Amino acid sequence: MREDNQLLVITHLSQLLDLVTGVGGFIVPLIIWATQKDKVAGMDMHGKMIINFQISIFIYSIICIPLIIFLGLGIILLILVGLLALVLPILNAIKVSNGEMPYYPLTIQFLK
Repeated sequence: MREDNQLLVITHLSQLLDLVTGVGGFIVPLIIWATQKDKVAGMDMHGKMIINFQISIFIYSIICIPLIIFLGLGIILLILVGLLALVLPILNAIKVSNGEMPYYPLTIQFLK
């Protein structure tokens, strides 16, 4: 296995494609993880973190929709989910580039 921090950083930043395409932030990291997890050191762990985070963000967004209709709080929660989806990939890409361990809070562990 080879060390490739740049590819790990790109994988974390590729989540931002959600803001442009809607689903690209899930598909691109999934493809990178699936093709490189046996070739790049740490890719398996990072890929699982990213996929778990993307699924969690999707679930939280879906939960916010009925809360908008019933309570009105859903808009605030949806804004917070959007901010998390924007800020956390950038912060974790910076951490990875510095050799630190990334952390995605509020992530449900689907892949272990």
